[in-house]
Amino acid sequence: MHLHDKDDGYRFCPMCGGQLKKRLIKASEPKRPACIACGFILYLDPKLAVGTIIQTKDNRIVLVRRALDPGYGKWVFPGGYVDRGEYLPSAAIREAREECGLDIHIDGLVNIYSYPDRTPIIVVYAASTIGGTLCTNEECLEAALVEIDKLPWDQLAFRSTREALCDYLNGVLHPYKS
Repeated sequence: MHLHDKDDGYRFCPMCGGQLKKRLIKASEPKRPACIACGFILYLDPKLAVGTIIQTKDNRIVLVRRALDPGYGKWVFPGGYVDRGEYLPSAAIREAREECGLDIHIDGLVNIYSYPDRTPIIVVYAASTIGGTLCTNEECLEAALVEIDKLPWDQLAFRSTREALCDYLNGVLHPYKS
């Protein structure tokens, strides 16, 4: 389980340093960490991530092999967390550049993926290459251009990676206007 999926790791108030204890704030909601000293309520919000399924002009898909847990050594399309206040398509473009060295154009939205008991919400875009050179960074062991009929389905890191690739290959694409 990833740290973002745990809610019991927070023990101290970020406002005053007092002790956090789970408390029922509203009857219709789960118990939330609340400060016993100042009353601050810590809302554990989802973490937003973006990914891009990049198809090259010769109809191959860009995949990177993760150098980090979770999913160390497994394949994903380029992606990562969105910074506070960052425009989602800009985050997708930034992550593609950082992780595999490619400049991309966002072609459309594939879908948005969320799962019970998991913190990240993953927004996946379809994209095409417009420049750059395929390479890796410290988060990737390898970058590859993979033919569609040779995708490593049994070596994909995440459920969202598999589902997004299936949606993409089945023609799911929502229009995007920049």
